[in-house]
Amino acid sequence: MIPLGPLLQSFFAQHLVSHKHASPQTIAAYRDCFRLLLGFLHRTRGLEPARLALTDVGPDTILSFLDHLERERSNSIRSRNARLAAIRSFFRFTALAAPEAVAQVTRVLAIPVKRIDRRLVGYLTRQEIEAVLSAPDRAQRTGRRDHALLLTLYNSGARVSEIVAVDIDHVVFGATTLLHLRGKGRKERAVPLWPKTRGVLRAWFAEVGIGSGPAFPGARGVRLSRFGVRYLLACHVKRAASTCDSLRKKKVTPHVLRHYSASLTITE
Repeated sequence: MIPLGPLLQSFFAQHLVSHKHASPQTIAAYRDCFRLLLGFLHRTRGLEPARLALTDVGPDTILSFLDHLERERSNSIRSRNARLAAIRSFFRFTALAAPEAVAQVTRVLAIPVKRIDRRLVGYLTRQEIEAVLSAPDRAQRTGRRDHALLLTLYNSGARVSEIVAVDIDHVVFGATTLLHLRGKGRKERAVPLWPKTRGVLRAWFAEVGIGSGPAFPGARGVRLSRFGVRYLLACHVKRAASTCDSLRKKKVTPHVLRHYSASLTITE
């Protein structure tokens, strides 16, 4: 019987951090996967996480867990495949850390990735994007923050994970104002900002009153989460729909704003 706990600890504390130098986002995503898996085993089989053995997470159990994600948690196939990728990474590590379990590892790695239809990404008209940007109440501090955040998101085409990681000193003001982003795959890029965005950010940073730290802090001064950005965007889209009726029929996410920015053929 190979205990699961020590393997998981080595996987997260040593393998991902030291051997693979995984990003914080990757580590957080893998952590969430195993948190869900351990909770699933506890609810369905009464197994305490501290007492689990590697044999308790065989291919049949993992397939049941993946089906649970789709049926009961309403996860998309894309999310299911991302969870499977985390599990596969752990079992590839296990093949080296516990060679006697190679037979089980081989069966788990044989679990196929589900194919997914690639849907057309939604879009916004110029009128719709202007309505969303005008929705935050700029008489309120949070409204001024949200306006600055959404305008920067729209201008830069940043991923939501990139925008929440932006610090004040990542914006370099000058003849051409640049926003420095570190994105997927540890790729860094500098995005020029429009004069309008530069002016809004200057005013917002002056109000924040510090030279470092999160560019768009939450109520307690800490960094917003990805889910927080999605939530505030949904709130402002709902408000904007009162003046732009076409927004009622559209699902607007940070990803939609990213693609709208990428499709622009004119400059501000």
